[in-house]
Amino acid sequence: MSADASISSKAFTAAVFAAAVFSAWHAASLYLPPYLLPSPARIVEAASAFFSSAQRLSHLWATLLHIGVAIAISFAGGAALALLAHYANWSAPAIHQRLSPFLNAFSGIGWTLLAVIWFGVSTPTVIFSIAVVLLPFALINLREGLIALDRELDEMGRSFGRARWRMFTLIVAPGLLPFAAATLRIMFGVAWKVALTAELFGGSRGLGYLINLARQEYDTDMIFTVIIFIIISVYLADRFIFLPLERYTARQFAGQASR
Repeated sequence: MSADASISSKAFTAAVFAAAVFSAWHAASLYLPPYLLPSPARIVEAASAFFSSAQRLSHLWATLLHIGVAIAISFAGGAALALLAHYANWSAPAIHQRLSPFLNAFSGIGWTLLAVIWFGVSTPTVIFSIAVVLLPFALINLREGLIALDRELDEMGRSFGRARWRMFTLIVAPGLLPFAAATLRIMFGVAWKVALTAELFGGSRGLGYLINLARQEYDTDMIFTVIIFIIISVYLADRFIFLPLERYTARQFAGQASR
């Protein structure tokens, strides 16, 4: 089977599956009350009302701000820890054998509840909760990137007397780009899940806060609207931004390594 035929077959299967899910949803909504399962038509109306309301859109911008700032903080923190453990070997056991497993094991809800106690119901609570959950992803992935670096290139740079900063910018940083792109791709998807929980328990703005209000008012249409919007947004960002970026950096790195 050719590559084009395989892609067409996968696209057809995905379309059939989506149509089956949509049909089942529509059929079930005919027999269930709207507060349990609203119909697709009601969701379209709710989405139209959502995107035409400046107040509700402000919650969307708040969530995007929370996610963007948290990803920036966690990526920078994870990169700093990974580089510290790589260049200062004495710190590696504390970072990789103690801190990283601890952060991986601690639940996002636990961090959110602690952050509410420390910072109150506020934007810092939400950003802290997201960032601390995402930190291990950056730390572990960038650590693997540092391990995978070409040792021969590093030794060659040292033999030619390159300054440490120059070696980092010309050898280490380009080699880490594919891992950085993959890390950002993972972090973006996870951030949306954590953001909703953090905003639900510890935020006064954002889509998670909006879902909490909708839950109290039994506004299932709004809950479905927010969930479907997040699914579509994450898929489109992953498909058209992060996946091409990851593939591009991987090709660039492979091309540099082969020369």
